[in-house]
Amino acid sequence: MGLRTVHFPHILAEWPELDWFEILSENFMDTGGRPAYVLDRVAERYPVVMHGVSMSVGSTDPINFEYLKKLKALAKRTKARWISDHLCWTGVSGKNT
Repeated sequence: MGLRTVHFPHILAEWPELDWFEILSENFMDTGGRPAYVLDRVAERYPVVMHGVSMSVGSTDPINFEYLKKLKALAKRTKARWISDHLCWTGVSGKNT
């Protein structure tokens, strides 16, 4: 099940019987407030897996070490079971396309 803001009220009220939650990494890297609060509560009760859309492994741009630093911190915070991303080109010259 994808952890999306529209699901927050139901999840917090019902704690549904699920095997794990998937998060979009970029949605939680630089956020605080309610999304961070809900993610922390979910990570206490469920395994979390992370899927990203901005690593841009296939790009000619250099590796974005700041992105990787944030990704690592989020993985540590959520105790992510695994991390995935698209093995493709998603941007050039530092801009996603």
